[in-house]
Amino acid sequence: MAEKSYFWKIFNDTMQTNILVTGAGGQLGSELRKLAHTLPEARFFFTDVPEMDITDEKGVREFVVAHRIDTIVNCAAYTNVDKAESNEATARKINARGPEVLAQTAADKDILLIHVSTDYVFDGTAHRPYREEDPVAPLGVYGKTKREGEEAVIASGCRSVILRTAWLYSAYGNNFVKTMLRLGAEWEELRVIFDQVGTPTYAEDLAAAVLTLLPRLQEEPQQGEIYHFTNEGVCSWYDFATTIMELSGTDCRVIPIETKDYPTAAERPAYSVLNKGKIKARFGLTIPHWEKSLKRCLSALQE
Repeated sequence: MAEKSYFWKIFNDTMQTNILVTGAGGQLGSELRKLAHTLPEARFFFTDVPEMDITDEKGVREFVVAHRIDTIVNCAAYTNVDKAESNEATARKINARGPEVLAQTAADKDILLIHVSTDYVFDGTAHRPYREEDPVAPLGVYGKTKREGEEAVIASGCRSVILRTAWLYSAYGNNFVKTMLRLGAEWEELRVIFDQVGTPTYAEDLAAAVLTLLPRLQEEPQQGEIYHFTNEGVCSWYDFATTIMELSGTDCRVIPIETKDYPTAAERPAYSVLNKGKIKARFGLTIPHWEKSLKRCLSALQE
């Protein structure tokens, strides 16, 4: 019989492993809280700024020591892409300095860090799904500061994994799905961009993947390894909006427009599909198609 993993040995020996989840008030953090019961032997500490500021080095270290944290899942981020252009200092503090503090603490205390990043580290000029090793070239402040966060995690040398995701939505927080449902109920027609292509990602699916990976990452320590995770499939924002209306039974016409017809403060990648072959092969994940996951999210919103 194969020897049990280090992760499960912790569970058996102490009946408890302590996992810190930062940014717990956001979409992914909320989904992790909802699914935490799937790891009954783990004790989760869900924090946001009021409980612990990830940019406060002293505060982070004190929290980690006081609660005997052995794993950190960093979901905290400044995600307002357009506002980041005029709030660069704040975006950099949260997206770069925060991960740096967490990574340095993880390195010093020999604990695992799972850091969530974004497709916006790429410039969108590719013509096939981006692999983890492809060159990065972020277009705006958001993408640049998120890349700086990745670099800080890698430079720290801590036991870590970086998970890049894209077009995140859920029943929690503010996101494209909820915005389309609200506007669709208010207007007879909406104009949505059709020349930006990617993959919607249901935060519940990402949360489930994180919890599935945890035991393996404790068993097989990795240092600054990058993985891509989104739902399966490809679509434009227009396709996504049209499907939201159809599945929700919302009587609102969606009209396709070009990016140039909807100017924004931040430039966005025209193509940001992520290749998930690495994470599927390494961990044996089966990932749902985005339309199936969207149906589940809409059902959750109706409840």
